[in-house]
Parts: sequence; C-alpha cells; structure tokens
Amino acid sequence: MNIQHSSNRREKGYIVVLTMIMLGLSLLMLAAMLDWTASSCRNDARNNEYYQTAAAAEAATEKVLVHMDHDGKANGDAGLYSTMNSGAYSSMYPSSTDDVYWASYSFTKPTDGSSGIWVGRIQQLTNMPLTGQYAGLNGSRATYRIASVAQQNNSRWGVKACVWQDIGLDEIPLFQFAIFYNMNLEIEPGVNMGVTGRVHGNTNIYLFPGSSVTLGFSNDVTASSSIIYNYMTNVDTHHSGTIGTVSTAPGVQMDSGVSSLNLPIGTNNSATNVYAVLQIPPSGESPTSAMGTNRYYNLADVDIVVSNSGVYVHSGYFLDNFGTTITDWTNFLTMTNAGSPIWFYNGREQYTNMVTQFDVAKFKTWAENASNPLKTLFPAGQTAAATVYIADFRSTNYPTYSTNPVSHVITTNILPVELGVRLINGTNLPVNGLTVASPDPVFILGDYNTTTNNVNFSSNTNSTVNTRPASVLGDAVTILSKNWHDNWGTNSLDQPVTGDTTINTAIVSGIVPTTAASYSGGVENFPRMLEDWSGHNLWYNGSMVVLFDSQIATGPWTGTGGYYKPPTRKWAFDVNFNDPTKLPPHTPMLWFLTRVHWAFASPTADPTQVITW
Repeated sequence: MNIQHSSNRREKGYIVVLTMIMLGLSLLMLAAMLDWTASSCRNDARNNEYYQTAAAAEAATEKVLVHMDHDGKANGDAGLYSTMNSGAYSSMYPSSTDDVYWASYSFTKPTDGSSGIWVGRIQQLTNMPLTGQYAGLNGSRATYRIASVAQQNNSRWGVKACVWQDIGLDEIPLFQFAIFYNMNLEIEPGVNMGVTGRVHGNTNIYLFPGSSVTLGFSNDVTASSSIIYNYMTNVDTHHSGTIGTVSTAPGVQMDSGVSSLNLPIGTNNSATNVYAVLQIPPSGESPTSAMGTNRYYNLADVDIVVSNSGVYVHSGYFLDNFGTTITDWTNFLTMTNAGSPIWFYNGREQYTNMVTQFDVAKFKTWAENASNPLKTLFPAGQTAAATVYIADFRSTNYPTYSTNPVSHVITTNILPVELGVRLINGTNLPVNGLTVASPDPVFILGDYNTTTNNVNFSSNTNSTVNTRPASVLGDAVTILSKNWHDNWGTNSLDQPVTGDTTINTAIVSGIVPTTAASYSGGVENFPRMLEDWSGHNLWYNGSMVVLFDSQIATGPWTGTGGYYKPPTRKWAFDVNFNDPTKLPPHTPMLWFLTRVHWAFASPTADPTQVITW
C-alpha cells in the first residue's frame, strides 16, 4: 500500500509566504530609506539655504557698519545718531549695483517687515570703563544695534535669517594717553627712559633706544600700523649702531594693526585737517559743524585776538555766542615792556620771538572775581573762566634785536620775527583748571600748576594730587626755566639753568618730522628747550600729544649742545587724567568703533529689547 506525505507542499507554501514577507519588508525599508534620503536632502538644502541667507544678512550688517565706522570717527556720537535718525542707513543693504549676486536677495527690518536694515541706538553715551583693545581706559560708550533679515527671492521654503550686531561707539579722552601721536612716533632716547602710561600711534611707532640704554613701558603700547624696533631707516640718516633694550612690565601688550583713533572733525584726521582746531574758523563755517565744535576759538570761555589795530577780547561761542566784550583785559595781558615789544631770541628757530604775554596769576584773580562779566554764563559746576584762546596776528615788520653774549647789550639786527604766546606766573591756576590754546608757538616760563590754595604741594615731584586740571595747546610748546632772561642774546647756552623746574600740564603741539636733513628729536625732545639745563631736573607730569606738523615754529631739532643742553628728565603720566572728573577743560575726545556682540536672532524678534548676551 502506498502512503503519500503532504509536508513538502506545506513547506513550499511557507517559503513563498516568508519570501513575500521579506520582500515586503525590504520594500518598506527601501521606501523609508528613500524617504529619509529625500528628507535629509531637503533638510541639507534648507540648512544650506539658511546659512547662505544668514551670510547675506551678516553682509548687510557689515555694509552698514562700514558707513557707521566712517561717520562715528568723523562726527562722533551726535553725528552718527543724526545720520541714523535720517534713515540713511536703512537703505545701505547689498544690491545688484554692488554685485549681480545680490539681486537674488531681499532685506527687511525685523520690526515691521518693510524693506531695509534696522539700525537703532540702544544705549546713550554713558561713562564706563572701556573693554576690548582699549580696556583699562575710562571713556564713554554709545551702543548701536544693526539688525538685518535676509531671504532668497526664489526660496522653496521661505527661509529667513536674521543677524544682529551690537556696535560700541567709544569716546576716549585724548589725555588718557601718556603719549599720543597722530603721525609717526619715534622714541629713541640716549639715556634710560621709562614711560608710565598708555602709548598710541595712529601710524608707525619706532623704538630705538641707544646701545646700553633701556626704554621701559609700564602700560600698553598700540599702533594703527606697526611697532618697529628700529629707527626710521628709509629717511633717518642720523642714527646708527645697535639698539638698546626695550622692556615691558608684566602683562603689558605691544599691539600693531589696531583701529585708528580719530578726532570727530567731520573729515579725515590728516595733520593738516587736525591743525585747524587751533585756527580761527573761516567765514561761513557753522560753530555747530563737526569742525566748528572742535575749534578752541569756539570752545573757549575767553577769546583774545591781537593785531596791529588793537586787542579784541570777548566770550566764546558756546558760552554766549561771542556776546560779551571784555574791556579790562589789561589786568592779565601785555604786549609791551616799557613801550617796546616783548621779545627774545629763539636759538632753535634762529628767530626773534615777539610774544603776547598772558599772566596766569592775574588772570586767576580776574576770572574768580565776583564781578566778572562771565560769571552768570558758566555751566553748572564751573565758577571761573577755564579755557582761553589767544591768537597774535600782529605784523612782524618791527625792528629786531640781538644782544652781545658777553655784555648782554641790546643792539638792533635784521633777524626775522616769529609771533608767540608766553605764559608767566603760572604756579597757581584758576579753581576749575586752565586750558590755553593758540595757533602760535607757546612758551611756558617757570613752574606751572604747582600751587593750590597758595601752598606749593607739587614742585619737584611726580605727585599731582594737589594740581588743577591743565592743558596747553600750540604750534609748538617751549619750556623756559625759572631764571630765563629775555636779553641773554643769541647764544642761549650762555644762560645756565640755576634750579629745577616743574611743569604739570598736558601738552598738544606739532613737531618738525624726521627727514634726511634732520631728526625730529623724538618724544624725548618733544617739549622744546633753549637753555643749558645741565645738572638740573625738569619735572614734567602730563600727557604728550602730537597731532600735526608745526606750521610756524619749523626750525629743526639739531641735537644737544647747539642751542640747549638737556635736563635730567623726571617725566611721568599724570594719573589724574584717568579720572574723567579731573580732565583739563575741553579735553579733545577720540572716537572709534568696536564690536560688542554678534548673534543670530529670530526674524520676528524685537531689536529694541534689552538683551543680556
């Protein structure tokens, strides 16, 4: 009998079913993989588009930033804020006129979706310790925010990206630098020298102490171009040999390629343009223009203009629109001595200097007098005139003189004449301090700003605890010792200094730049001298600032031993200037932009809100 088995057929059925299940699962996996791949490609494409769009939004903020940087440096916060309010920055996004690439994008404001870039000031100018490159300085910062929403015009997904940049427009008091040069800065001492405050050069800094000489820095040094450990080899034919030692205190930074620091004069900070702040404004210039607001003629409490036809003394523009004529100026101002001009020989210039003489002690008495006609005009906190502008425009067609260096007998000569301003009796300044500005060369005779309330606290010391805020600005600034005599003759080396002299003031003036014919003299010879200072000290505490080439006192530095011999220099930065409340009247302010924060933001986020990053 035959027995038939059905197991083979059942097994075959199972295999078919299993195969179909496996095939179905494979198809499902394939479909899922294809879907994942497609989704991943879409996400990648979306992400790529987002980052491309974010880059476009960032480019828009950068384009606006370039314009804001220019405007802030040229016009300060007031000018930048005015431009912002005009809406000018709103339309400065990239366009096809920049490159056809930008025709693919639209730029809108996050506040309302309208076309353009959003720019706002989210913090008014506020006193604060600065951060970033100039950390350690006490200035002011106004914070602006730039917000841009970008979108591709042919976006498949409607992707938008928003970038915010917060920009600090920083204001730095010029006198918070121990040394500031708007041009090439040379420090090339022949004896050991220490610099006790911040140093900045808006171009190159050249450091070349003589062999076996140490040049030390106790604070940061910054240059907008380069710091070069050599002399100016391309033009300077007066140096040779090996460099000495340049040392720095722990933590001191020597940084090149930093942002330039500019005066907000409405144009570039070339030496010629900056020199204009000491000149009388031309006819038609508004005192409230960028340049006008920086001119000392407009800023001064008292303007003094001397000419052959007389002396005109009046109040400044920002006090009462030049509205007060001062008739009792003879209390503190003289142009003659016994009927003759006040003059003396200048060995560096090889000219006779004819000067307008400003008696600081008598001015202090006049300025603080209760009957002073300016008393009711001063802003809160000021009780006496504190800024004086003096310009001497007399014809120089006068008889000139020299003297016999032995007998000191005055004889007539045909030496040319340079006009100037001389400050005398300056030990005790007015109660609110004193700034004296002139387009002429300025001479400081004897101790300056060393006495407070009739007590001499500040002679022969680097302590300035008891001084008044002070600055002197001129075409050049020359220091004459306490025993200077006008009739010494043409050889000032015949005039030996008999005691130490102390000068406590910031100085702003020009220099005669280094050429193949002559060396500038460097920082070490920035305050000019005319006597034999051998064996005596010149104590100087302040801030040394060079903004331009001298236009009047253009005689070159010819080295020591010709018309002067140097003192022992006891120089230091006046640490009072680190306190904004102790700065000299109308201290110039420098401006630069710094990035504070950068971030992606929601395209609908409100850029006016306060963000703690």
